[in-house]
Amino acid sequence: MQTVKNFDRIGEENAFAVLGRAGELAAGGMDVINLGIGQPDFPTPENIVEAAVRALRDGHHGYTDATGILPLREAVSADLYRRYQTEVSPANVLIVPGGKVTMFTAILMFGEPGAEILYPDPGFPIYRSMIEYTGATPIPVPIREENGFAFSADETLKLIGPKTRLLILNSPANPCGGITPRAEIDKLIAGLAHHPHVAILSDEIYDQMFYDGEKHVSLLSYPEIRNRLIVLNGWSKTYAMTGWRLGYSIWPDELYNKARKLAVNAWSCVNAPAQYAAIEALTGPQDAVGKMVAEFDARRKSVVHLLNDLPGVSCIVPKGAFYAFPNISLTGWLAKDLARELLEKTGVATIGGPDFGTLGEGYIRISYANSQENIARALGRIKTFLETTQSGS
Repeated sequence: MQTVKNFDRIGEENAFAVLGRAGELAAGGMDVINLGIGQPDFPTPENIVEAAVRALRDGHHGYTDATGILPLREAVSADLYRRYQTEVSPANVLIVPGGKVTMFTAILMFGEPGAEILYPDPGFPIYRSMIEYTGATPIPVPIREENGFAFSADETLKLIGPKTRLLILNSPANPCGGITPRAEIDKLIAGLAHHPHVAILSDEIYDQMFYDGEKHVSLLSYPEIRNRLIVLNGWSKTYAMTGWRLGYSIWPDELYNKARKLAVNAWSCVNAPAQYAAIEALTGPQDAVGKMVAEFDARRKSVVHLLNDLPGVSCIVPKGAFYAFPNISLTGWLAKDLARELLEKTGVATIGGPDFGTLGEGYIRISYANSQENIARALGRIKTFLETTQSGS
């Protein structure tokens, strides 16, 4: 059988391969501690679960509008106004089955042979995978440790050319945990005024996970780019709803109907009970979110302290999300080799930095979405491994 060449270019997210291998080892009797997968280890709050159950009992079993039910789109608009004091019409909100769908839609919309799309490196691997799938040229935007794993406005703007169609931004960021400060974002937005042909996709899925007095700066706060801004967000991280497959995106008027048509062709609509649960998540008590972020903060401090105690390892303090991105270059190990050996020999799952881009070499990603007890056990195993094992052996 002959398939189209696009499928030969498509990549994947190695975190799921690591998750699968960790499961195999655990099934074989190994005590595995997973610091690889990026999902909260908290249950979805009970009031949200009950809202979905109630929706089922109330008979919400059928199709909904492809864009999502109006009460949910209104709830998204109200939530964004509450948090950012910015007006977003429900007519610009599209409810989608997970955050990746917004990436998929936006990159399909702008990617084709001859086009260029800028994306963070290190960054979420599906950005590059989807860019390559479309045949567009991926242009990495360096995310550097010396910048606190924030993007540089100057460096980003220099990469924009006449073939640039889309710029992808992510703050707070996966895999590095960096937050780009407002001054740098201001400089980027000012520079983008000279590039009106470039659309912007702002991945803000971690927008409520920030620490040390940092504040998330949503690109929705910049009216001068609203006519070319796409925002990715959802419920997976903030409300511990990864398995619900539920997200939303904000589209400018010019692009909204194109995205709606893709929804009709690809997934019809998001399942109805999940949408009612999402309304409860946004409009109900927010206590669980605050408690979860406070616990992540405590884990963050612990994991950074323990990582900096490892031989050959250094780790700057992440400002957002629930990831640390320690520098392991002085251990002598290549990152993916080290991640593989840690899983196979010690039962600790991590992700090698190159799985997030070429600039990820010399780093591994640690997800601290696990208990403090397990984090301490895992880092103890890694310390013993590094103290007793020569690189590459």
